[in-house]
Amino acid sequence: MSYRKTLKLVCGLAGGSAVLVFAAATADSRGLFGDLRGGEVGRWSRLPVLRAAQPAWTPANHTPSPTGHSWDFNWDKRDPSTLTNGKKKESSTEDPSSEQDNGKPKATRNILLIRHSQYNLSGLSDKERILTPLGREQAELTGSRLAALGIKYDVMIHSSMSRATETANIISKHLEAVELVSCDLLREGAPIEPVPPVTHWKPDAVYHEDGARIEAAFRRYIHRADTKQKEDSYEIIVCHANVIRYFVCRALQFPPEGWLRMGLNNGSITWLTIRPSGRVALRTLGDSGFMPPDKLTRT
Repeated sequence: MSYRKTLKLVCGLAGGSAVLVFAAATADSRGLFGDLRGGEVGRWSRLPVLRAAQPAWTPANHTPSPTGHSWDFNWDKRDPSTLTNGKKKESSTEDPSSEQDNGKPKATRNILLIRHSQYNLSGLSDKERILTPLGREQAELTGSRLAALGIKYDVMIHSSMSRATETANIISKHLEAVELVSCDLLREGAPIEPVPPVTHWKPDAVYHEDGARIEAAFRRYIHRADTKQKEDSYEIIVCHANVIRYFVCRALQFPPEGWLRMGLNNGSITWLTIRPSGRVALRTLGDSGFMPPDKLTRT
């Protein structure tokens, strides 16, 4: 079969991607690639399309190159190794590591971040921005989901804004004897100027005011367990999309300015796990699969 007929057949059977593979095989058989060993590129540059299609592998082990900084185990300023006072022990027989071992956290904290349900966007004040009928249904569904998990929750902290407070009150009806705590730090705001910038959204307050408050909320609630905590804990925080997205970026040590690249449905569940070592895992982000499709909103 001639070269032209072969090319026609390949085009008809597999399309453009097959042509690319066929062309690469032909070029290789004719020595266009040259010898790539020892850093010699040969005549690889004659095929710029194929060269551009290759992923950015490192030359040593053919794996993607890591980006960014290494994990900071003292991100919450609670790493036991940084909290020892460094005083010399009087007794030479005492294990020098015993003080640090006794001061290590033992428990894991599970933090479930709940976005408030749909609310009245036309309200002129916070008191008027209460949940819609659909929003109240969403809160019921979220409460049912949290109860179905079979977890004993330790506390439910909520933003003091009306829509978050109402959402928390509805959810609490599904959970047994969970303490409700209101916190002004968790109110909605603009944590940091997003990258890339957006033109369709302008914050009501300047970034440095809201940002300082939301960062203070992060430091208060997102950290490893205290050394006195003996058992794993499950804490619910009912707040707002901007706050949750910022918390996730900070906890995972992602660039915080990327918070607006994520979207969260109303009543969704975001689950962070913080280990005693300072490791953080994101178990779910904006989970709302427990809601029927006609109940999903993102307002």
